Amino acid sequence: MQAIILAAGMGKRLKELTKNNTKCMVKVNGVTLIERMLKQIDKKNLTRIVIVVGYEGKKLIDFIGTLSVKTPVCFIENPIYDKTNNIYSLALAKDWLVKDDTLLFESDLIFEDEVLDMLINDKRDTLALVDKYESWMDGTCLKLDDHDNIIGFASGKRFDFSEVKDYYKTVNLYKFSRIFSITHYVPFLEAYQAALGENEYYEQVLKVIAALDDTVIKAKRLDGQRWYEIDDIQDLDIAESLFAPDKDERVSRLQGRYGGYWRYPKLIDFCYLVNPYYPPQKMKDELRANFDTLLTEYPSGMRVNSLLAAKNFNIHQENIIIGNGAAELIKSLMGLLTGRTGFVRPTFEEYPNRYNEADSVSFCPDNKDFTYTADDLMEFFADKGIDNLVVVNPDNPSGNYIPKTDILRLIDWAKERGIKLVVDESFIDFADEADSTIIEQDILDNNRHLYIMKSISKSYGVPGLRLGILASGDIETISFMKKDVAIWNINSFGEFYMQIAEKYKKDYIAGLERLRIERKRYQNELSKINGIRVIPSQANYVMVELENGIDPKQLTKTLLIKYNILIKELSGKLKGKKYVRLAVRNSEDNDKLIIALKEELDN
Repeated sequence: MQAIILAAGMGKRLKELTKNNTKCMVKVNGVTLIERMLKQIDKKNLTRIVIVVGYEGKKLIDFIGTLSVKTPVCFIENPIYDKTNNIYSLALAKDWLVKDDTLLFESDLIFEDEVLDMLINDKRDTLALVDKYESWMDGTCLKLDDHDNIIGFASGKRFDFSEVKDYYKTVNLYKFSRIFSITHYVPFLEAYQAALGENEYYEQVLKVIAALDDTVIKAKRLDGQRWYEIDDIQDLDIAESLFAPDKDERVSRLQGRYGGYWRYPKLIDFCYLVNPYYPPQKMKDELRANFDTLLTEYPSGMRVNSLLAAKNFNIHQENIIIGNGAAELIKSLMGLLTGRTGFVRPTFEEYPNRYNEADSVSFCPDNKDFTYTADDLMEFFADKGIDNLVVVNPDNPSGNYIPKTDILRLIDWAKERGIKLVVDESFIDFADEADSTIIEQDILDNNRHLYIMKSISKSYGVPGLRLGILASGDIETISFMKKDVAIWNINSFGEFYMQIAEKYKKDYIAGLERLRIERKRYQNELSKINGIRVIPSQANYVMVELENGIDPKQLTKTLLIKYNILIKELSGKLKGKKYVRLAVRNSEDNDKLIIALKEELDN
């Protein structure tokens, strides 16, 4: 068996990185794509490696000559690489195709060793390696039957997004038997190129062959193995996180992305917090049905969007501002506060991070569960001379909850002392207590010192829309903030969501009840696992203490590398303490985490 690598392309989308080098000379974590690929191939004791070069071909040949590759390497030059596509490059290697069984590679691929092993070890002699279609993938897709036969191709105009659940993406790694190349691929390649020219793709030939009655090429499906195709700098960035050689660095790189995890196949995110039982399918269908209009029309300005927010939360328009996520409003509000500000630690770090540390006073609960009451806060801050106090309720990451009656007492306490009180109730809808919110017009009217923040992303399960609100009786500050943020700070999708949200309130209430039930089951199952102590939570996450010497960093790394599960490790917030935070997802995902934890800890 031999390998053929197509490496003639220019890689224009990588811009500066391919200005003076061909695409496969781009480095991922300090190692060029071609060096990594050749080392992987070299371990398989093949008869030869044939490389088709073109753009900056001499540089590539010279570089490969410096590598310690035992397998014989020969080169074919594509002199018109800038006028042709890969069908021509492969046609130049057709004489090699008919001499031996072949592994065919595109040179812009990066993959783990298991990917190559799966292809080689499969007893079937002619295979196209495929993976379940994900939103980040570009290029040729196909449909398969239950016997791995290719029953249809989808590319270009024939790609139908309504059918993506049935699509598989070609990995651009193939195994051709010598007989297949002689009887099928090379003859069809020559005919196709003669009919349609040299500016085509070799996958088109497979499309024609797959349509024959005598199916000779099968699909080989990947099952979570890592690979990536690098076409641009974003692909390169993701590949460096996926294939970081150091596992700690891989975890760090992934955590440092702060989202966008749809580009990581099969990753289950227990780190970022959403409502798994909302929005309902009908609401998503309504958003989808209006996609064209929302994409091509400007959103309304701040006045109209504040009116929508006021309608949804049943307060006056002048008492509410809507933001591009609560983070935008936190930044604006914290920039307006002056004097000494009290915080509870640990908490959502966006608040203290937005304030001068020298003017910050922190209350840290002195117990293993990090629980505290309104009385604890009033007692601690009574003599601290604070001008402002920030309370997240339920708190993040502890899930500690202060009942509404006690929050009202805290509001009165702050009012008597002239303290501005910021209450973040982004997670309050998940609490067991009914009617727990303090976003009520009477409360706002009577407490101009009160500012209530709420992340719609977290409670309502729409983080991609980036929505948050701030409500207050301090209409001057609300008015100032409306001028402080951009007039079009909300996009049309977010505005439309606010427009239709009210009619889905019953679905929202039902979704909250489902989460409460699942949270109780989830906490109970977690508590049965060796080395885990569950801290009761009233939010859509659970903080747990790791006992028996379990290292939270090591557990986080193991879950990500071995199980593709991302959790929130809290050593940065809790110095010297062993805690992690686990989001409450749906029962199916939660069970996957529970099983993984049992496998690692119940030994």
